[in-house]
Amino acid sequence: MQTTLAIRKIEIERQGQLVTDTLAVEEPLEIRVESLGLSARSVSITMRTPGRDKELAVGFLFTEGLIKERADVLAAEPCGPSGNVIKVSLAPNATIGLNRLQRHFYTTSSCGVCGKSSIEALKTQSPFNVVGKFTVEREVLLTLPDKLRAAQRTFDSTGGLHASGLFTPDGQLLDAKEDVGRHNALDKLIGHAFLARELPLERHVLMLSGRISFE
Repeated sequence: MQTTLAIRKIEIERQGQLVTDTLAVEEPLEIRVESLGLSARSVSITMRTPGRDKELAVGFLFTEGLIKERADVLAAEPCGPSGNVIKVSLAPNATIGLNRLQRHFYTTSSCGVCGKSSIEALKTQSPFNVVGKFTVEREVLLTLPDKLRAAQRTFDSTGGLHASGLFTPDGQLLDAKEDVGRHNALDKLIGHAFLARELPLERHVLMLSGRISFE
């Protein structure tokens, strides 16, 4: 999502001028969960670029360990007049790890670790036991940055978004997600794969436009 705004552009040794610039939008998203015997509860408010909010919410819940499998999620839909709230309805028999949610309710788009309340909470646990060897040819790896960059449509006009791309071993781009936050871009990608029952993606290549952080 993007918007336009009038700005004053100043260049060295040149007089400032008013121009129209395109900016990446950042808005808060509240993620709520509900299930049988559990009333709707807010678990996080994160700053994100609007779009793919359903995937972002589900990806966040999965990567935080609150949900484990596709059958845990009955629906994920926006609610409220603002459109900045996603309610995830969980199956009655879902194993909900709400006690593992160690983030504070507000998390920024720039830093995942900052929202953690303890060092122990950084040890994210995956439900998948991925084993085996997987290699990618050097020539294939060298082609991935340009392919991901070509898929960053919003970055083309704003210059202000991160991206996460999912590739096949031979370098075919399967999916790409953009967001002002690098964590959000990856959660959107993971959330899409989660809803499509494609996890654990053990024979795929993940490329990030930003750094790969500890968590």
